Amino acid sequence: MASARGPLHGLRVVEAATLAAGPLVATALGEFGADVVKVEPPGAGDPMRTWGDRRDGVGLAWKSVSRNKRCVTLDLRRPEGQDVAHRLLEVSDVFVVGNRPSALARWGLDYESVRDAHPHIVMLHVSGYGRGGPKSDRPGYGTLAEAMSGFAHVTGQPDGPPTLPPFMLADGVAALAATYAVMMALYHRDVHGGGGQLVDVSLIEPLARLIETQTLAFDQLGAVARRVGNRLDASAPRNAYRTADDHWLAISSVSPSIVVRLYRAIDRPDLAEDPDYVDPVRRRERALEVDDLVAKWVGERTLDEAMGVFEAAEVTAAPVYDAAQLLHDEHLRARGTFVTHDDPDLGPVTVQAPVAVLSETPGRIEHLGRTLGADNDAVFGGLLGIDPDRLAALAAAGII
Repeated sequence: MASARGPLHGLRVVEAATLAAGPLVATALGEFGADVVKVEPPGAGDPMRTWGDRRDGVGLAWKSVSRNKRCVTLDLRRPEGQDVAHRLLEVSDVFVVGNRPSALARWGLDYESVRDAHPHIVMLHVSGYGRGGPKSDRPGYGTLAEAMSGFAHVTGQPDGPPTLPPFMLADGVAALAATYAVMMALYHRDVHGGGGQLVDVSLIEPLARLIETQTLAFDQLGAVARRVGNRLDASAPRNAYRTADDHWLAISSVSPSIVVRLYRAIDRPDLAEDPDYVDPVRRRERALEVDDLVAKWVGERTLDEAMGVFEAAEVTAAPVYDAAQLLHDEHLRARGTFVTHDDPDLGPVTVQAPVAVLSETPGRIEHLGRTLGADNDAVFGGLLGIDPDRLAALAAAGII
């Protein structure tokens, strides 16, 4: 029977980062039971509140990224706000920030200051460039990381420009890397008896790590990767193919057994017996020819016809979905990939459930992103025990 408490129940996270990467780490921890206290500047709050698509002035991305978080306001630029922040860190386990190192130092919230005051804290600093280099204090966002990591250079059509993704790719990849790094730091602290430590993650390096084949090829072969559209000749045929009814499907042929099935499915059993078209190295030399054969076959059939043949032959192919198709896919619906929550601002909202499915301690969505300062009283008064008169004075001074 699944536990009503998440596996991170008892862990408290203070999230003072904005926009995407740092907040996404706290989102993941909160989905699995951590008590996440989202700290925002009074007034405007996190820019994520108004970033991207909005309905009736309410940011849709905010509602998902800030799920399960308690929202408080606190001016970290002022000494009174910094004092409250340190009181909060005293009863917390993880501190997530994304500011430039110089700003954190001015506020007395750099790692050295936090370590001296709270040696148990695992502090995550997600920034554009990371610590320790000449660009450490420069402002940096995911777009710059997608450019500098090498991703944009190899993405796009051969005769087109480098292509940037229309979503938060670098932030998302950095958040995944940072989440498991935080858990490793906590394991070291709680299992091995170590203290807290700094987890330093840049937006560039996690994405560059995923496409390290580029730097390996240059280092060992002197080769600089080029844009090839949707092709990947090492897995030829691999592309997005247009169907007769103007839809698209994607095919990947990583293993020889898959490509043999594909040849037979498109009525070319002769190629399935030819090592020049099956062996991965020799097939790569014929990638364009093979790609053209598959494109012609797919182009003569509707999406349903082509997918019917491929599914029967166990060829690794899939339709290219838009958002509506993704939400209505029968397999994802059966898995409960998307769930609907009633939100006080927007009413029913369909969001994606926690990605990892744990059999005994599954992640949960208790609520979507809350209003600015919604939990000031509960956190500052209830958790920290600051008396009402003091809270009123802090509010009047614009500290909270």
